[in-house]
Amino acid sequence: QVQLVQSGGGLVQAGGALRLSCAASGLSFSRYTTAWFRQAPGKGREFVAAMRTSATNKYYADSVKGRFTISRDNAQNTVYLQMNSLQPEDTAVYYCATKEWVILSALEREDQYRLWGQGTQVTVSS
Repeated sequence: QVQLVQSGGGLVQAGGALRLSCAASGLSFSRYTTAWFRQAPGKGREFVAAMRTSATNKYYADSVKGRFTISRDNAQNTVYLQMNSLQPEDTAVYYCATKEWVILSALEREDQYRLWGQGTQVTVSS
């Protein structure tokens, strides 16, 4: 069965850090474009970060650049989102998503991704 299973998240104070994991089964992340999105209460889903098949090419939303890092462990077939210096405005449900190929100009579009994780809550208290 092809699926993405997320773990991590939780409650943290402002300035703290969390790491989210997204483990794949039935596909190989090394051959896919993978992204993280988030959805805050009452808001639409927004792009956070993405990486393509080359682990050296990483892309971030301006709001998280310098604080969040997307990475991949091919042996574990898992993609991570390391989140540092968290702020209350980072509070949201975070989703990983993947697709075989997404063109560069469309990386931030959620409709480009075919497979989604179940979502995980991140809450940052002030």
